[in-house]
This record gives sequence, structure tokens and C-alpha cells, in this order.
Amino acid sequence: MAKGYRGPAGKGGGNMMAQIAKLQEQMEQAQAELAEKTVTETAGGGAVQVTMTGDQHCTAVIIDPDLLADGDVDLLQDMVLTATNKALDASRKLSEDQMAPFTNMLSGFGMGI
Repeated sequence: MAKGYRGPAGKGGGNMMAQIAKLQEQMEQAQAELAEKTVTETAGGGAVQVTMTGDQHCTAVIIDPDLLADGDVDLLQDMVLTATNKALDASRKLSEDQMAPFTNMLSGFGMGI
């Protein structure tokens, strides 16, 4: 190696650390935004609604009062379960979509996420 050669310009470790710190800050911001976003899914033609945040916290379960008049507990439980699982799936998809740019960037850094 030639005397005084310090490697390719702009490839210093400090620059990479700064990029990683910036990426971490952006990821934290995206996660905070995700916690504020909500998805709502239904079952039974809208008789049961479940709302969930992007970080998978259930914030609301709404049951049509007419559904309770029938007194069919098994049906109600099935609808709540169905709507909850659909809301979880939608929330996970929202999270994957929001975090995809970061996952792709980290893969580019050789972190294999």
C-alpha cells in the first residue's frame, strides 16, 4: 500500500456510525407514528368491530346491541375472535409496510434482517 494512503475517501467508520444513528432515530420516529395509527376490522357484516393500533394494542371493541338480543354467546365469541384476528393481521401488515424501508436499509448494511 502506498505511503500515506488512508483508504477510499468518504468511507470512514465515523460516517457509517452517523448513518446508523440517523437510521435509528428515523426508526424510532416511525415506530412512534405506528403507535398512533389504527386499523379497524369487522365480522358479521359489521356487527362486531375491533380497532387496533399499528403496534398491536387493541383500542376498541364495538358490538352491535342487536347482536346481543339474540343471546347466541357462541356466535358472539366467534365474531369477536374473527374481528380481533383480522385486526391483528391488518396491524401487522401496517407495521411491515411502515418499517420496510428500514428493513431494506439494514439489509444493505449487511445486517441480514
